[in-house]
Amino acid sequence: MFLEYWNKPEATQKTFTDDGWFRTGDVAVVERGYYRILGRDSIDIIKSGGYKISALEIEEVLRTHPAVKDCSVVGIADEEWGELVAAVLVVSETVDFQQLSTWLRERMPAYKTPRKFKIVTDLPRNAMGKVTKNDLKPLFQAN
Repeated sequence: MFLEYWNKPEATQKTFTDDGWFRTGDVAVVERGYYRILGRDSIDIIKSGGYKISALEIEEVLRTHPAVKDCSVVGIADEEWGELVAAVLVVSETVDFQQLSTWLRERMPAYKTPRKFKIVTDLPRNAMGKVTKNDLKPLFQAN
């Protein structure tokens, strides 16, 4: 990929192992002999109640719901749980959050099911087209 960060020796030292491996910040698991990338440790892994939850895995399930056009899942700060799973949705029709929660619990464990939902018309994206998840977290802050 590359040898170092230009004029940033501290960043290079922090990001590369002593034997030259680059730490990407991705979290992966091995399933049936294959690596499966769960997401970025910094934003795509939600730490809730002692669990490490993949936001990308929840998004995959949400996108199969007929009313969900697009979505993004984030962890929001919570005193009791560390983080709560929260989903921001772009929908094609009105969605009842209780019914959506029930639908999700039929497809994933309860601890992965989002506890909070917000509806938006579009998800914020960067120049590469990736959702800027940090821009979504303020949607869940108390007014």
